[in-house]
Amino acid sequence: MDQQLVHPLVTQALQQFGIRHEVVPVDPEYADTAQFCARYGFPLETSGNAIIVTSTRGPKQFVACVVAATMRLDVNHAVRRLMGASRASFASPEETVELTGMAIGGVTPLGLPPSLPIYVDETIRGLEYVMLGSGTRRSKIKTWPEELAKVPSVTFVQGIGMASTGRV
Repeated sequence: MDQQLVHPLVTQALQQFGIRHEVVPVDPEYADTAQFCARYGFPLETSGNAIIVTSTRGPKQFVACVVAATMRLDVNHAVRRLMGASRASFASPEETVELTGMAIGGVTPLGLPPSLPIYVDETIRGLEYVMLGSGTRRSKIKTWPEELAKVPSVTFVQGIGMASTGRV
């Protein structure tokens, strides 16, 4: 099992892009967003969930999306349109790990392959700070929304997040 606090690709991206951040150590049992927030006292509203989406028809393509944990990702409309795909779905855990090299529960927009488009919901910009995965289940990265714009493949977009149904 990976014992590193932060995935090496994430560490490299943080340094390469000069992203201001703090590393928050986490018990891996509490790495999932809701459990993390409850255990460590961070508001759910300040957490960003990174989700890999894939096309399900035509040539296989992937994108990464980040939405606030209080929202859900509009895969069937907004993300599908951004991808230019006729159908899209959440990537499987196996596809996610293969594409990112990161642990499920630790996927982050930091350290992803440079060719992978990253769409961040515009509402993230309104947060005081955002808690993101670190590529492992052993920590979270606390950063500020404007820092995400330093990642060349990040595009802030309106409307990929929708009101949540209560699930995280």
